Amino acid sequence: MTTRHALQTILTISLIGLAFSGWLTSQELFGSAARGCPAPGAVGTVLGYPACVYGFFMYLVIAVAAMLGLRHPQVA
Repeated sequence: MTTRHALQTILTISLIGLAFSGWLTSQELFGSAARGCPAPGAVGTVLGYPACVYGFFMYLVIAVAAMLGLRHPQVA
């Protein structure tokens, strides 16, 4: 497996994760579940936000890193 192929695979997986966690985040923050805002420290929250919000940003960082790696001229 070449570096380019590995980065493409990582990018693909991170984009799928980004889409899934983005959908979950939108449902949690703007959907019907948002009406019953959980208190900070409630089950399923981290610092008052659902865990999917943090997953969204983690997948975003991975996707950006993979894209930057693919743009590097030494990746063949």
